[in-house]
Amino acid sequence: MADKKKKDSMKEKQSIPSTKVKFEVYGEEMIEKQVKSSGNSGRIYLPPNWVGHIVKIIKVE
Repeated sequence: MADKKKKDSMKEKQSIPSTKVKFEVYGEEMIEKQVKSSGNSGRIYLPPNWVGHIVKIIKVE
């Protein structure tokens, strides 16, 4: 029974509508892409020269 309450609580937290926030980041390059479905997850392909570098992903819509 406790597991069911915990799952319901998690669902409530996930369904709370988020407000838009502003991020200011500094970087070297930006690419805008759409996330594609990949099994039970999503995927974005990035250029091979980005491999090994740190990236930040921001959902905009």
